[in-house]
Amino acid sequence: MSLLSILLLGFAMSTDAFAAAVGKGVAMQTPRFPDALRAGLIFGVIEGLTPVVGWALGLAAAAYITAWDHWIAFVLLLVLGGRMIHAGLKAEGNDPEPPQRHGFWNLAATGFATSIDAMAVGVGLAFLDVNIGLVATVIGICTLVMVTTGIMLGRALGTIAGRRAEIVGGLILVGIGSFILYEHLSGAGGLPL
Repeated sequence: MSLLSILLLGFAMSTDAFAAAVGKGVAMQTPRFPDALRAGLIFGVIEGLTPVVGWALGLAAAAYITAWDHWIAFVLLLVLGGRMIHAGLKAEGNDPEPPQRHGFWNLAATGFATSIDAMAVGVGLAFLDVNIGLVATVIGICTLVMVTTGIMLGRALGTIAGRRAEIVGGLILVGIGSFILYEHLSGAGGLPL
């Protein structure tokens, strides 16, 4: 696998995390760069570890992971997005301040939900002659950059969206989960290498 292919794979694996980060950034009250970088690190580490886990599972678990990865991601993102939508609708009446930053477990759960496809890719990489450490590092760094950028982009969108920002962020997460599910069920999934 060439370095260009690895880099393209890294960015492809981080697109779901980027979209989720935009939603998180929209829901936050003017996140600062350190907050965005913190989220990027959490997502990046998780996204970098999941292909290694998938690679280690190899052929034995390939059918199980690819059969259920889209359902796991869909349910996790649906629950997280639903919670954000509920909080946003509940907040409309009393107009509380949006969070300054999201908690570690909230970010980790979202990061895991958006990285399940990277685990499935890791399973496929077990059958190729690749340096899994290099691939995982590139995926992690790409995700760090994309999530940090997504949070800051969400910050700009959040000022436009106003108090409905958390609802928008929740809808984005639900949309990502639904797209992942649709993509896998329709057979449109898969990344040509």
